Amino acid sequence: MELLPEGCIANAISFTTPRDACRLSSVSAIFKLAAESDAVWESFLPPDYSTLLSSSSSSSSLRSSSKKELYFSLCHNPILIDEGKKSFSLDKQSGKKCYMISARDLLIIWGDTPTYWSWTSIPEARFPEVAELICVCWLEIRGKINTRSLSPGTLYTAYLVYKLTAGSFGFEYQPVVVSVGLVSGESQTRTVYLEEERGLRQGHHGLLNRSSSQASTPKENDGYFPKERKDEWLEIELGDFFNKEDEDGELEMSVLELACGHWKCGLVIQGIEIRPKLGK
Repeated sequence: MELLPEGCIANAISFTTPRDACRLSSVSAIFKLAAESDAVWESFLPPDYSTLLSSSSSSSSLRSSSKKELYFSLCHNPILIDEGKKSFSLDKQSGKKCYMISARDLLIIWGDTPTYWSWTSIPEARFPEVAELICVCWLEIRGKINTRSLSPGTLYTAYLVYKLTAGSFGFEYQPVVVSVGLVSGESQTRTVYLEEERGLRQGHHGLLNRSSSQASTPKENDGYFPKERKDEWLEIELGDFFNKEDEDGELEMSVLELACGHWKCGLVIQGIEIRPKLGK
């Protein structure tokens, strides 16, 4: 193999994965040169990455002298696109596209009514503004993204990214209904808890009080309860969506609590994130 030209080896490596390329770079000196070449890492970047970078106001913060450095910069440093309403990054293992739809780009019922929601800036947020729930009895949050923006042939999971303030209430016992699906198509729907500790403690009690058509028995770590992210925000799974090779439509995600009429407050929304399902 080492008798082959570097370009030939690089071409072969470009048909593997970013993880494989990193492993192959340790085989020998010629493999290292080939595996770290711009030709290889260009193939791992999405076809429209240049367009996304040129339209971003934050892409200037990316520091890269090679396509490999650019790849890993996009994995670790999401850039803002669509006038700062969304962020774009890459999944480190696969190079698939990841997006977060900011709170400002979501449909939040009564979101512009100061009595119910406030908009504020916090340093740990990815976007200039986040939405903080003051008090509502009708919770309705929806987000959309065109499937053409996503990587084709990829199984995605959508997450609500949020925090709860110290004085939050209304999420202790009452689950919310979340869904993911194509607009005008079938949606995957289920109920989840946004409040971790109290939801785990009261989950069985709360679900027993719901109608039999909605009833299910949640278990810890099965996606019914939030998990803390590395950035110290919480996230809750909304559902999965397989983006077909020729898919063309709008993917809609929702978070709803409409039936019970309980007052709720203290929910801080950063956005909805769509990223490839782990291990897929």
